[in-house]
Amino acid sequence: MSRVGKNPVVVPSGVDVQIAANLVTAKGKLGELRFQATDDVSVEMKEGKVWVTPKDDGKRARSMWGTARAQIQNLVSGVSEGFTRRLEITGVGYRAAVQGQNLSLQLGFSHDVNYPIPEGIKVVCERPTSISISGADKQVVGQMAAEIRGYRPPEPYKGKGIRYSDEQILRKEGKKK
Repeated sequence: MSRVGKNPVVVPSGVDVQIAANLVTAKGKLGELRFQATDDVSVEMKEGKVWVTPKDDGKRARSMWGTARAQIQNLVSGVSEGFTRRLEITGVGYRAAVQGQNLSLQLGFSHDVNYPIPEGIKVVCERPTSISISGADKQVVGQMAAEIRGYRPPEPYKGKGIRYSDEQILRKEGKKK
């Protein structure tokens, strides 16, 4: 029994959910998102809640049960509230700035790194050392944050690099005489 899948997805007011042949479409104030569920699960709407149930008792159906429910939950909360990832930059001379549709990063390389901002994603740099990525699609927001972090991951000795704001860096002790 899936602990995630057995709970329904509550649809908040202001969000319109349509289900047609396992294609779930959610419209809200932040846009419209779609999710195509597999044939192993059935998706139905009852009394303002979306219920996901497995079609049989096979391993794949039970695996996809919780996955489909979590994806639908991300759709609904994405179009109503949105998702945000915050990144912190640590290091002398390391900084970020938004220039048009590009995020310009100075990370100690001989050149600036220009990252194109995808459609539907909003990037804000409150300070030159902090980046806030927000949007309706949780997967795109997380992927973008991971790719930006991948340019200069935090190193364990001085902590220099790009890290998530809630990430703890395990620091190592330097060389001893």
